[in-house]
Amino acid sequence: MVIVWSLLQGTKRFSDLCRSMSGITQKMLTQQLRELEQDGIVFRKVYPQVPPKVEYSITPLGRSLKPVVNAIHHWGLKRTENSF
Repeated sequence: MVIVWSLLQGTKRFSDLCRSMSGITQKMLTQQLRELEQDGIVFRKVYPQVPPKVEYSITPLGRSLKPVVNAIHHWGLKRTENSF
């Protein structure tokens, strides 16, 4: 969910995604990105250069999750407001 939320904000490089998510290892992030790519939610673009440059973006299918992700986000905000 956090990866999808981040990519809904725009295309990101792996290092940007890694920095924006505390508590996730590079191995786990790689695994999750591969699964999202296989599911057609994330698009991975590799640029043929040295050193390699890889960017991740959201696909149209992934973009269709935006209302769901927003609803969960608003639910979480409301939940934290009520707990104080």
